[in-house]
Amino acid sequence: MFNVIRAELRKLRRPTLFLGTMGAVVFFSGLFSALLYLLIDSPQGNADRGQVISREVLALANGGVQGFASVGGFLGIIALCVFAAQTAQEYTYGTLRNLLVRQPSRMRILFGKLIAMKLFALAMIVLSAIISIGTSVVLAPTVDVSTKLWFSSEGIEFIYTTFINVTISVVGFGIIGMVLGLLLRSPISAISFGVLWLLIVENLLVAVRNSTQSWLPGSQLTIIATGGSADVPYTQALATGGAYVAVGALVASILFLRRDVAN
Repeated sequence: MFNVIRAELRKLRRPTLFLGTMGAVVFFSGLFSALLYLLIDSPQGNADRGQVISREVLALANGGVQGFASVGGFLGIIALCVFAAQTAQEYTYGTLRNLLVRQPSRMRILFGKLIAMKLFALAMIVLSAIISIGTSVVLAPTVDVSTKLWFSSEGIEFIYTTFINVTISVVGFGIIGMVLGLLLRSPISAISFGVLWLLIVENLLVAVRNSTQSWLPGSQLTIIATGGSADVPYTQALATGGAYVAVGALVASILFLRRDVAN
């Protein structure tokens, strides 16, 4: 198992993948947090779907992590793409057969790859938290938002809670990406399907009928990152999103065990 994890981490720290992914994390984390303050007086809103987060809300103990929580969905999409590509390319390049020669247990390979990619996702989340909270601290005084409560005992608790929620959300997205990679066995197909569904199909469904976000998988995982919403409680999102991830992982694992390793 350890050798599988180490081998997967070696692939994940390739400069083109690692630096490109972390660069995207820095960009989106800084952008989402900055827009909360730069658009604070905009009539079109300063948050997702035109919502308004006022100065009074940003001055609360959880105000410092508003940007971090809002970027959780995009971190999830990045994780989905990475997990899907790293899983499916074993079929595309024909390397899975070689891995099974050294480690015949397919489930050990699968779990080892999952652990390594979770560590990669954790590095993304830590970097995002630093950039998001740092950006908020810098920009808050420029728009008269008090940061007094952000680092109080209650504020620190919100930081920890949000970090855990974002981690659950991002790992959930990543596992879905891994499932798509195992099912479709093509990086391009897996990424295309995942991004198309999350960014276009789900947004269209929610725009047509807002109640659909109470059962769509991407919406559930995004809501987990924000700690719940007015329409969908946190516990419901956690249960529904967890069910999607668990069922998908079970089906993909069975197929991984039974199907031929060639693409």
